[in-house]
Amino acid sequence: MEAVMAKKVVVPESLSEDGKKYLTDRGIELVEVPTTSGENILKYGQDADGIILFVDSIGEDVVAQMPNLKIIARHGVGYDNVDLDASAKHGVWVTITPHANAATVAETTIAEIFDLSKNLTNISNAMRRGDSGYEMKHRGFDLSGKTLGIMGYGRIGHWVAKKASALDMNILIYNRTPKESAYGKFVDFDTVIKEADVLTLHLASTPETKHIIGKQQLAAMKASSVIVNLGRGSLIDEAALIEALRNRTIAGAALDVFEKEPLPKESPLFTLDNVLLTPHIGSNTVESFSRMATDAASEVVRVLDGEKPQWPVNEVK
Repeated sequence: MEAVMAKKVVVPESLSEDGKKYLTDRGIELVEVPTTSGENILKYGQDADGIILFVDSIGEDVVAQMPNLKIIARHGVGYDNVDLDASAKHGVWVTITPHANAATVAETTIAEIFDLSKNLTNISNAMRRGDSGYEMKHRGFDLSGKTLGIMGYGRIGHWVAKKASALDMNILIYNRTPKESAYGKFVDFDTVIKEADVLTLHLASTPETKHIIGKQQLAAMKASSVIVNLGRGSLIDEAALIEALRNRTIAGAALDVFEKEPLPKESPLFTLDNVLLTPHIGSNTVESFSRMATDAASEVVRVLDGEKPQWPVNEVK
């Protein structure tokens, strides 16, 4: 009798051990790669049946060369790095992990808001340099009594509102489809831009939301306001933001996502002292990574067992 070949799944080396174990316990062979770039996937796992994908991009050029591929399971909720149409055309499901990291990203959002409001990172760095007078010239601001503007009220936006409701802030929410919220008031786009002291972005990346924050919107914000982006880099016109930060059109920003990732070393953002930069770490906790890895792995197993996935973002016929 001919032996049945084990299914193969390409996974990042840094995938949580919980996710790897979920797969190997079910007889799946892992193809571990340093990064899930198209080049690495084709080099090491061209015959793979599935892929667990971090933030690398995958399109027609990769999918078309993988005859056994059945699923690309995103480790997270964003999927603008995957060509959904090309995947569907080749019979490949694309899935996300919608319940795994929302509360964690919300916590990181609140952490970055605290950092901006109290200038923590800059003061800490100045202290390390021996600049003992920096903090007196760079004072922070209270969050209590200020207005928090939340753009996008999906899972993450909801958790941000819930957690921020304990900070005695006035919470305004903009969402393309108004919903109910126990934590804030829904307002129109222009109102949240003009009234927010802290504006945080949690919209999905779509053609409609590309550069939804540009020169005009930045000019309409308060000069004392700050903007926080843990959504997607495409939501902000980066060149316009750099200009606004240089000219102090707004007071500051905290950015965890960028139009190009990783952020190029030559980016002017690195030269500005009124922007907090973090390398896409919104969900970077032990617990969140375990949940995302396990949820992504469960989708892989479900599809390779011939079932429909729980959390697809495309439709395979």
